[in-house]
Amino acid sequence: MDHLNSSLFTKRFSALLFDMDGTLLNSMAVVERVWGAWADRNGVDREILMKSVHGVRAVDTIRKLGLAVDAEFEARELAAAEIADVEGIVEIPGAVAFLNSLPPEKWAIVTSAPLELAVRRLAAAGIPTPRLMITGEDVSAGKPDPQGYLLAAGRLGVRAEECLVFEDAPAGILAGRAAGAEVAVITGAHVAAADTPHLTLAHYTDVEARLGDDGWLSLHRLNR
Repeated sequence: MDHLNSSLFTKRFSALLFDMDGTLLNSMAVVERVWGAWADRNGVDREILMKSVHGVRAVDTIRKLGLAVDAEFEARELAAAEIADVEGIVEIPGAVAFLNSLPPEKWAIVTSAPLELAVRRLAAAGIPTPRLMITGEDVSAGKPDPQGYLLAAGRLGVRAEECLVFEDAPAGILAGRAAGAEVAVITGAHVAAADTPHLTLAHYTDVEARLGDDGWLSLHRLNR
């Protein structure tokens, strides 16, 4: 257990909502290759760019750069390049076992990635595809807007305020909090959101979720 805030272990949740990249799987190797090459082609500083890509839709990242490019076209090209490159994508340790322990109707993924890319990366990391996945194509406003998390909660038939969101990036944390959910931060892929008041976990191997007789979930530490 990495961070001081343990209040989430005293609460119960109607559903768990997960970001994908950086939260369930580590795709940093691909992101650095594909986005790094794109940055070089467009005269953008790689280091600065890498600080802004976590957790947000590619089209939104490109628009904020203010380049004289077609942001939607560039986002599609980047997605195609990322779909073709899955080398080095791995699960965050314990993610698969943690997800497999959850009832399928009790969790969903909310990602800024387009659907085809999300499915490709989940398969590459060996992560089960959920019954419900909200992608960047399903919303009119991406993270930090809470639309994705609100949509996921609604489709699961629960209130967002009753959910626990697992995130890795500042934009996603803001989205989860704006939706009214509690947030746990995964830091195993990168440290973009390491400085946070929320509970932080490097991985899932030290925690488990338990389903109560009343249908509510709770988070527990594992003694190893």
